[in-house]
Amino acid sequence: MKNNLSSNLALVSGSALLLSALISPAHAEPTGYDQITFQTEVKEEIANDEVRASLYKKAQAGDAKSLATTLNTSINRALAIAKRYPTVTVSTGQQSTYPRYDKNDKIIGWTGQANIDIKSTDFTATSQLIADLQKTLVMNNLTFGVSELKKDALERKLMTEASRAFQQQARNLTRAWDARGYRVINVNLNTGNDNYPRPMYSSMRTTSADASVPSQNFESGNSTVSVTANGTIELSK
Repeated sequence: MKNNLSSNLALVSGSALLLSALISPAHAEPTGYDQITFQTEVKEEIANDEVRASLYKKAQAGDAKSLATTLNTSINRALAIAKRYPTVTVSTGQQSTYPRYDKNDKIIGWTGQANIDIKSTDFTATSQLIADLQKTLVMNNLTFGVSELKKDALERKLMTEASRAFQQQARNLTRAWDARGYRVINVNLNTGNDNYPRPMYSSMRTTSADASVPSQNFESGNSTVSVTANGTIELSK
């Protein structure tokens, strides 16, 4: 093999990505007659390329109709603003309405909240859109992660690497047990990642609908994507 993926750590050149293949000796133990179960794992750290955020409008009114009018008007205005940014995906999020009571349990008004969710790999456009929306909405959360397209491509690559690492470890164990060879009983490939690991929270408000909110510079950080291969081999004596 060109690469020895059973080593504990391998550097991927040219992109500051970290690739490691970890073999846990604790898993390499006999499970039956001439059978050994073990696990290999490969990991790669990559830069987050997607940002997600949620913003909301919260309001109170004396009746449910007036409240719905206020919330719908705010969300519709926000969606109209978002259309100026075609590289950002915007969708309506959670909405809730509940009554307010006085000390005699009589309804005296209504409180409601409506959210919109945004997602994009265009950080510049997303930052500016959030700034525009924060003139009337409040940001609930902001997170960074790996887009599905990028994650799927990396997982396909790591599945191949994990499979090769499993085969290499199987050969190592065959020699360690003085066996002539081995056959695979079963192998399972499992993916895992810390996608969207960096939440950022904000409760920025403005005192005027005409107030200008500066766009924010993003530091998206990295995520780690991993694939494990675990299974059982049977040794031939």
